[in-house]
Amino acid sequence: MTTTTDIQLLTPSHWKDYELIDCGDFEKLERFGDMILIRPEPQAVWPKSLSNAEWEKRYHIKFKGRSATSGEWLKKNPKLADRWHIAYRNDLVEIRFRLGLTSFKHVGIFPEQAVNWDYIAESVKAIKNPKPKFLNLFAYTGGASLIARAAGAEVTHVDSIKQVVTWANENQELSGLQDIRWMVEDALKFVQRELKRGNTYHGIILDPPAYGHGPKGEKWKLEDNIRAMMRDVVQLLDPEEHFLILNTYSLGFSSVIVENLIRTSFPAVQNLEVGELYLQATAGTKLPLGVFGKFRKFK
Repeated sequence: MTTTTDIQLLTPSHWKDYELIDCGDFEKLERFGDMILIRPEPQAVWPKSLSNAEWEKRYHIKFKGRSATSGEWLKKNPKLADRWHIAYRNDLVEIRFRLGLTSFKHVGIFPEQAVNWDYIAESVKAIKNPKPKFLNLFAYTGGASLIARAAGAEVTHVDSIKQVVTWANENQELSGLQDIRWMVEDALKFVQRELKRGNTYHGIILDPPAYGHGPKGEKWKLEDNIRAMMRDVVQLLDPEEHFLILNTYSLGFSSVIVENLIRTSFPAVQNLEVGELYLQATAGTKLPLGVFGKFRKFK
């Protein structure tokens, strides 16, 4: 008998400091706090819902790409800050972020990940172990790390880029948190060492890029490395209580691929959910932003 899992479409429901206003013509118009940005968006292949004149009237800063990987920010008012703060809160926890204008169009958060943050907070709170342990792989500026720590977990944060780990530490301080364990390390090598040490975790999230490099030049290519990563990561799960999220943003990966990866890596999986994350524009369109697979087991 073939096992099938319903495919879910999920979008954040708690964001007050973030809004996708419109998207189309390979761009998106977004509000982060009081700042409204225009950024490139390769998924937005449809026409804009609002007029170009409306976009021009609303935005404060827009990104102009020089290449596929870099560009510059153009400000309506030169006095606008390059950095500012926003908050995220759900029914269980609240965290804060320092945002900033980077040369590769990012500002320090991926708003669609709030769906995964909610799942993390709920799962950490449901674990009966008084000291749940959480591992964040490919952790970027630490949204998942902050949420897990605020919910009461002991957190290990792993990313290969020192600058973004430093950024994540700033977000920890802004959020009034402490004692996250910071690791500037190649994620796959870290997982393999943890296996040798016999360490386990109650919760794990991995959000791997399509391509990347470790701190010592280690190469990561999603389709080449994800199978070995999943095979090893599931062995780090506490056998009694656990949850795991695999999140991918790659045009070549579907939710069915993610489901197959999880089921073949962890045949004992329970309560598996798979689907797609998207942001709902207030102008009406949905912007797809990656696929996920997640599961959990509690006592």
